[in-house]
Amino acid sequence: MPLLPDLTEEKQLWSQGYHLIAGIDEAGRGALAGPVVACALVLPLNFNPPWFSLVRDSKQLSPARREFLFNAIRDETTAIGIGITPTQDIDSLGILKATYLAMETAIHQLPFSPHFLLIDGTSLSNTTIPQRKIIRGDKVCFSIACASIIAKVTRDRIMVELHEIYPNYGLAHHKGYGTEEHLSRLRYFGPSPIHRFSFTPVKDASRIGATQR
Repeated sequence: MPLLPDLTEEKQLWSQGYHLIAGIDEAGRGALAGPVVACALVLPLNFNPPWFSLVRDSKQLSPARREFLFNAIRDETTAIGIGITPTQDIDSLGILKATYLAMETAIHQLPFSPHFLLIDGTSLSNTTIPQRKIIRGDKVCFSIACASIIAKVTRDRIMVELHEIYPNYGLAHHKGYGTEEHLSRLRYFGPSPIHRFSFTPVKDASRIGATQR
């Protein structure tokens, strides 16, 4: 049976007096174009919404289900912070540091300092807030799964907007990830300003040069 996110981690921390717990996840780390988007999300104590059983890692949900949960989560959680690291910073910092920066920005965008951080698959060095790295956190930890949905939908909407500016690449469909369609268009048109030139497929397309511009 697939893993389902629950409140095991949050309940343990709530019982220890950590009432403001931020679940943190990112979207877009593996894409070839567009930003990395992170979300830090704080749930109310003993949170039990009617849509609880619908929450999954965002990658396991249909676009329609993600949109529904995005609105439900946004309306009922205590606080949400969003961090966005643009393409130019990804190229200058490297994707790992750029991801950390997006997560740190998301934490700072919260209206208060959380008592504890639950982070999907990594840890942050530039914070004094107590934290816990949770492997596959978006699949097993409810607040991280909710953060993954907010980050994913936020980034998808950005990519749809970028598609209007750079329509040659099909960004609205693949959201900047390295699909066959995207790679084919990248080779044909060459990289755009929102492509990650530090990523090998974009480097290769840049070297080959565009057949048509």
